Amino acid sequence: MEIGIVVILILVVIIAWGVITYNRFIKNKNRVMESWSGIDVQLKRRHNLIPNLVETVKGYTQHEKETLAELTELRGANRTTESIAELGRAESQISQALGRLIAVAEDYPDLKANENFLDLQEKLHGVEEEIQLARRYYNGTVRNWNILVESFPSNLLANLFHFSAADYFEIQLATERDVPEVNFE
Repeated sequence: MEIGIVVILILVVIIAWGVITYNRFIKNKNRVMESWSGIDVQLKRRHNLIPNLVETVKGYTQHEKETLAELTELRGANRTTESIAELGRAESQISQALGRLIAVAEDYPDLKANENFLDLQEKLHGVEEEIQLARRYYNGTVRNWNILVESFPSNLLANLFHFSAADYFEIQLATERDVPEVNFE
């Protein structure tokens, strides 16, 4: 009879652990999804700024049609990406094109002084900061998820329920570009 009670207690402990761990998976999965929606909102805000920025610059720069066309094309192309890694690469390309567009503005003093352009540039900078914050939060939730999925003994349940590690979101924003090296020799 004592063995039966011990076996029942062991089963109860295992089942309780399974339920608690499964609930941790669900909680962490929801956090990852919620944090992804934060990135998505900021990316949409940035994408909504691009047409206004392009139109403002278009009026001043007749020679930069290639950069403007590339930016417009990239904005539409990343909607077809399927993975987070692909989206990160697509958004990095948009950031690089935006960086080139802002650099072009340096050659046009009238454009640099245009209130609409300055406002859009400020909004773009603010959105990029928000993307950076949302990305940090998302990558933190992904780290917690991946630890849960990959560490023992919770990985046993992860395999049982087909939970897999999530991808980090990597993107190089215009505000994160490499600082040019200055040499005074």
